[in-house]
Amino acid sequence: MRETHSVDGQWWVSPYNFKPDVRNGLQLPEKVEIHDATLRDGEQTPGVVFSIDDKIEIATKLDEVGVERIEAGMPAVSPQDAEAIKEISKLRLNSRIFTFARAMKQDIDMALECGAQGVIIEVPIGYPKLVTQFGWTWEDVFKKSKDVINYAREQGLYTVYFPYDTTRAREEDLANLCRAISQEAMPDSIGIVDTMGCATPEAIKYMVRWVKDMTGLPIEIHTHNDFGMGVATELAAVTTGAEVVHSCGNGLGERTGNAALEELMLGLDLLYGYETGYKLDKLPELGDLLSKLSNIDIARNKPVLGSGNFIRESGIGIQYVMEDPLVMFGTHPQLTGRAGEVVLGKKSGKASIVYKLGELGLGESSDEELAEMLTEVKQMGIKKKDILSDEEFKSIVTKVRAAAA
Repeated sequence: MRETHSVDGQWWVSPYNFKPDVRNGLQLPEKVEIHDATLRDGEQTPGVVFSIDDKIEIATKLDEVGVERIEAGMPAVSPQDAEAIKEISKLRLNSRIFTFARAMKQDIDMALECGAQGVIIEVPIGYPKLVTQFGWTWEDVFKKSKDVINYAREQGLYTVYFPYDTTRAREEDLANLCRAISQEAMPDSIGIVDTMGCATPEAIKYMVRWVKDMTGLPIEIHTHNDFGMGVATELAAVTTGAEVVHSCGNGLGERTGNAALEELMLGLDLLYGYETGYKLDKLPELGDLLSKLSNIDIARNKPVLGSGNFIRESGIGIQYVMEDPLVMFGTHPQLTGRAGEVVLGKKSGKASIVYKLGELGLGESSDEELAEMLTEVKQMGIKKKDILSDEEFKSIVTKVRAAAA
């Protein structure tokens, strides 16, 4: 595990992340894997539909980026979903293929028929779900689970027990369920699922320790982003020993989405020092693919993938955007397959004008011309309420030079 804040000009994050007083208080597992659920949870984003060919293309790109596990879908949803999983399994990717299943033997059989290597067995445990939606007790959940867990493991599937809405479970219900499966139906790992994205990082850390102590099992963390904390809570889980984090590319998912794959990758690698081997420079390709196939645009200021991440409008420090990016950014743009960019608008300065003239091959101008160009740029930026295009700037240059001739 890497213990430095900066590597070969690729990134420069806070050195305090790696101070012994900080690191010694963490319980980081030796290895963390990503389980990506874009093809199942991501497709549950309202209005998103992935065809079989779409899913094959996405799975191939996820594998290229380096995701360890791909949740390829839920076979019980439709014959098309099952067919997609079969086709993905035939690709023989490096990523291991999982399916999503109800606590029913027929769902385990479908996972096997699709060629999956692992299965996520979902059951409700959140108290609002049990009382209102299902009318079940924790005993009902256990009875429905135990034979299916044992059956899945007997069939050679890596079995993840997934009691969802975990963070809204009554303490006694979750404790009784964990102890019962530990005695009669031990899965390979167990998930802590913040289905409504409503737990704090501190609460997640407490739950990881608690569930691990009760079961002795590896912990998987699956969160949603309702309070904007999906990635933060998953990384908090890692600091207390969670071995698998669940994600969706571009932060897709129901409501506000799931923990974003690309943000987790950079967080694990750059902020916590895991030498993951992920192809970070391929993330924009994956992001663009998902944006196109989901028909959901990536916000300009979206972490990791936003088109504005390495743009500088303010005139202060623009020379560093290209010459020494780590003065202005935490990561070098090239790390994630990007390039820095200087743009013009209301907040530009004289140095911005000089830079842009050079970039566009428009030659030099007098101080008076530069001052007039800057005034025109600022006025257009205010009127447009946006940055200027290169063509708009060229028009300003032509106008100013014509007036000065």
